[in-house]
Amino acid sequence: MIVVIIAGGSGTRLWPLSTPEYPKHLLSLTNERSLLQNTLDRVKQLTSAEKILVISEASHIKHVYDQLKEVPKDNILVEPARRGTASCVALALATIKNRFESDEAILFVWADHLIRNSQGFVNTALRAGEVCESESKVVFMGVEPTYPSTGLGYIEKDGNLKGWTNIFHLKRFVEKPDKKKAEKYYLSGQFLWNTGYSVGTLHCFEKTMEAEAPDMWHRYQKLLNAKDIDDEYLELENIALEYVFSEKLTNALTIPGTFDWADVGSFKDLHEISLLDDEGNHIRGEKIKLESTGNSYIRNDVDIPTVVIGLDNVVVVHTDHGLLVANKNYVQRVGELSKQLGL
Repeated sequence: MIVVIIAGGSGTRLWPLSTPEYPKHLLSLTNERSLLQNTLDRVKQLTSAEKILVISEASHIKHVYDQLKEVPKDNILVEPARRGTASCVALALATIKNRFESDEAILFVWADHLIRNSQGFVNTALRAGEVCESESKVVFMGVEPTYPSTGLGYIEKDGNLKGWTNIFHLKRFVEKPDKKKAEKYYLSGQFLWNTGYSVGTLHCFEKTMEAEAPDMWHRYQKLLNAKDIDDEYLELENIALEYVFSEKLTNALTIPGTFDWADVGSFKDLHEISLLDDEGNHIRGEKIKLESTGNSYIRNDVDIPTVVIGLDNVVVVHTDHGLLVANKNYVQRVGELSKQLGL
């Protein structure tokens, strides 16, 4: 199996921990290794380092090199500037076409997700690889929802694939729903959370793009035949993969993952997956003092005392990049406000 780790992101939703020059996937949030390093640890159970590609952006590529010394440097592909996930995938497929001879399964994953059940992830990925190689169809990996989330996308299943257990035809993708729809999806049992992970052989991706996703096919062909890959890449439109590929497919499959999964998109999400004390607080860093404070995420990465008194349901994060104090119910505004500050 060939694995592609997409390690992009602009680093705004977890400001001031993450920044455009040091985005979320480079951070150590739940253990001593970064999300990117944890992702590498998982996929190394699927294949050798020589078959792992990483795509990251020029602004923070030095940090990626530093964190992924196990990956051959030539396997770390550098975006000269961000051109969206569709361009990342096209670049990876063009690179695979030029470097690898066997038409084996290719797994695309994101670098900034949290998965604790690595073996469940490995089992699901291997089975998805078997299915795509046998059926010559793109397989999308989902996970069973544990609550009616309005902050995640969904995959609707459409009946079992004949001859396979727990493999389904993919009916449609659904973007983040409102509360009423999310509850309906959750109760129906017909929907999975969309992890964004996809598996297919190169031949499968090529025939699918050519037949059903012409914009993606054109993007791929331009990079495949480019004389200067960076110049050609910079000419591409900045667009997400789902708009020119995933949502165009009419004959794809989906597999429910046998693993836990979290897309840590806000400090509220981060607090929910962090270890908490008896008062519901997560405390990380030195020189922190709390009194009459509960249900909060407190982190201090600077050599300045941080004191929190009489507050509940808050985020207090102090780094060299700035200080954030927010009610957890409003942390979705962090990304927009950090952009307004020019950060």
